[in-house]
Amino acid sequence: MNVVRIVLAIFLPPVAAFLTVGLGLHFWLNLILTLFFFVPGMVHALWLVVKRAQRVGPTGA
Repeated sequence: MNVVRIVLAIFLPPVAAFLTVGLGLHFWLNLILTLFFFVPGMVHALWLVVKRAQRVGPTGA
């Protein structure tokens, strides 16, 4: 699932942010970043996905 989120973070950053954190602050921040400046939104989404992957661990449990 992390590979899918990484691909989504590159092409559709708000979708990746939503799948990672839900409708929280980070989702809305990512949406604004993506609407105004696509690259910062993409970087923020990648950061969210990688941060969650490190916190959860390689097994996803």
